Amino acid sequence: MGIFTRVRDIISSNLNTMLEKAEDPEKLVKLMIREMEDTLVEIKASCAGAMATKKKIQRDIDEVKDRAEAWESKAQLAISKNRDDLAREALLEKRRYADRITAFETEIEQANTLVTDYQADIQKLEEKLAAAREKQRLLIQRHVRASQKLRTEQNVRRVDTADAMTRFDNFEERIERMETDAELVNYGRKPSLDEEFRRLEDDDDLEDELNALKKKNQDN
Repeated sequence: MGIFTRVRDIISSNLNTMLEKAEDPEKLVKLMIREMEDTLVEIKASCAGAMATKKKIQRDIDEVKDRAEAWESKAQLAISKNRDDLAREALLEKRRYADRITAFETEIEQANTLVTDYQADIQKLEEKLAAAREKQRLLIQRHVRASQKLRTEQNVRRVDTADAMTRFDNFEERIERMETDAELVNYGRKPSLDEEFRRLEDDDDLEDELNALKKKNQDN
């Protein structure tokens, strides 16, 4: 692919549309920036070459003009000496140099157009590159913010879960201790003397109540 074709493709490309369709926008914009930078280096080198060619053509033109003027001066000298034959020869030489000037002027005009096109493309490509670098900066910022937010949310969830489990564990442990304490309150304790007599009295009352019921049934 020629350099002008690559430049035209880059300049005409819609960066936002390409990034929206890309699976990895950061990777794509990085590749695009690299392509733009490489192309920019190449097109600047080509522009420099075209400018050097233009300067060389201009030197050639200046040299040929000097020769043409020199032959015109010789023609005038020949005329002043009544040597029309030499004057004609000198004018023919001047014409040949004039023809070369015309050819050189066509070349330098083409070189001027080429340099102008290169410079215009360089400016557009630099603007496109600046936009891509800005897009890359924004993508990196978004990536950093998203990563930080994700880590924060993960830490929050991890802390919340850990705190909840700790609270449940502590609560369960407290209940188990309370249950154990309740079971151990009367475990292995010998009844007091008052409690023994109270049980006996309760037994007597229970027997009296039972006998009363039995007598009531007999009377009926």
